[in-house]
Amino acid sequence: MKSITIKGQERESVGKKATKALRDAGMVPCVIYGGEQPVHFAAEEKAFKGLVYTPNAHTVVVDLNGKTFNAVLQDIQFHPISDKILHIDFFQLNEAKEIIMEVPVKVTGTSPGVLLGGDLRLNQRRLKVKALPKNLPDFVEANISELQMGNKLYVTKLPTPNFKLMHPDNTVVAQVKISRAAMKAAQEAAKAEKSAKGGKKK
Repeated sequence: MKSITIKGQERESVGKKATKALRDAGMVPCVIYGGEQPVHFAAEEKAFKGLVYTPNAHTVVVDLNGKTFNAVLQDIQFHPISDKILHIDFFQLNEAKEIIMEVPVKVTGTSPGVLLGGDLRLNQRRLKVKALPKNLPDFVEANISELQMGNKLYVTKLPTPNFKLMHPDNTVVAQVKISRAAMKAAQEAAKAEKSAKGGKKK
């Protein structure tokens, strides 16, 4: 999985006044959990654009004046009106321990059902995976090449090399629904066939 680096500074004071002063200065208060002690730090809001405002999944290297932590985004709080980032929690990675995180679904292939006029519905745009940090995938591939009209693609059909999917077996990732146009065409074809048979009987 790709990694991005966020440079910040450790926080000595974590009180409400200090937190407000940080936000007023365009900084985001953050915490890294998962180590021996939580690590409090702050970084400029713009430093998180490549991590927060993207459909892609990343691990993070938090650089605090040369002291680095490998982590993943755990939780994020936004202001309810302005949508500014208020706080971010990270979880420190341990190379020997599996971790759960969400990654995007990447659709590949061409569905025969779609070629016949069906509508492709992507039911799951992101999936939770469990893996060692070194095996975390950038995405989960969903190949729709065998999806006929009305078919569904379940998580059990997805390739999972070196990671596990944390979803029930009956979770539908994608499906090809019969479009209104295709349904109308099928109904008209059935009517035409019925009329043709009726004409032959006469």
